[in-house]
Amino acid sequence: MNSDQILGAFILVGSIIGVVVYAVLLYYIPIWTLQVSAFLAVVFVLGIMAWIGYTLATTPPPKPIEEVVKEVEEETKQETQQEEKKA
Repeated sequence: MNSDQILGAFILVGSIIGVVVYAVLLYYIPIWTLQVSAFLAVVFVLGIMAWIGYTLATTPPPKPIEEVVKEVEEETKQETQQEEKKA
């Protein structure tokens, strides 16, 4: 087995153990388990939303397409001028 298969097997076994532990917790302390699960789900979703918002707020905007086209045209002109000088 390669390392990806071993990692996959660990994830599979860990998930099954997690389901069993969750089921046992639901049986013995259902209210607490549901409250904690709901809280963690909300934290997870809001955490992802915060990460997306932070990324959008801190990423600089892309250059307008007109500037990119001009830069490419200038680079192309410079390359053709250098090739003409070499020839």
